[in-house]
Amino acid sequence: MARQLRFTGTDSKVDGCPALHTDEGTGEVIVQGTPVTDPEDLAQLQHFGPGDAAVVVPRELLVNWGPKEMERVPEFVDRATFRRLFETFKHTAWRLETRRGYASDREDPDFQAFLATGSSPCDLSEPWFVNIKAQTEAGKTVGRVRVADKPPTTEQLFLLDYARHNAAVGEDIRYLWREDATDLPAEDFWIFDSRLVALLHFDDADNITNIELITEPAEVLRFCVVRDAAMHHAVARNEFAAQVAAAG
Repeated sequence: MARQLRFTGTDSKVDGCPALHTDEGTGEVIVQGTPVTDPEDLAQLQHFGPGDAAVVVPRELLVNWGPKEMERVPEFVDRATFRRLFETFKHTAWRLETRRGYASDREDPDFQAFLATGSSPCDLSEPWFVNIKAQTEAGKTVGRVRVADKPPTTEQLFLLDYARHNAAVGEDIRYLWREDATDLPAEDFWIFDSRLVALLHFDDADNITNIELITEPAEVLRFCVVRDAAMHHAVARNEFAAQVAAAG
């Protein structure tokens, strides 16, 4: 059975080698680098078996991307602690949304109004909007990239319409077709100040079950790499809405 490998990181500035990958099933680290083939070099290696392979990697690769703990213990926080992150971040808050729908949206009265009228109402005096408006007016950046199906689900169409309200308080929401997001992980998360990740865990009914905080630098950097890739390929909300209308 093939391994399920997740790209961990690389210090390469050119071709992506050397690099590290992690086996999601076993936690083993796969090291990718230039093979050592010189017989004199191989003769100096201890405990080198007939089925072994040796590769050369910079020390920085292991320092920057190697796991810092033998076994990472997840740190989960409650909703109140999570909400405070949106009040205490210093510079940026950014989210990747990858699910086809969210239970919290389906339970929102604004969603029911959207189903009935095709347009979502909004109360900009709600705490979320008041706080985000204050944060963006203070010069901070709040943004998201949403991965959407083709055609979009009803929940995704609701959020596409609702995004105009988010934009009114300074959020930068962009979109990416799922078929163009195959290199992105199917994870939902927020990044705060490029130093802390809140990874959202869901059940099969799209309810948030746990909120996991990640501060290990190598792991945070992995999510930042995902953010940069998503932002590079995503388009603005209005441009995406025009694409959806044209396809419909």
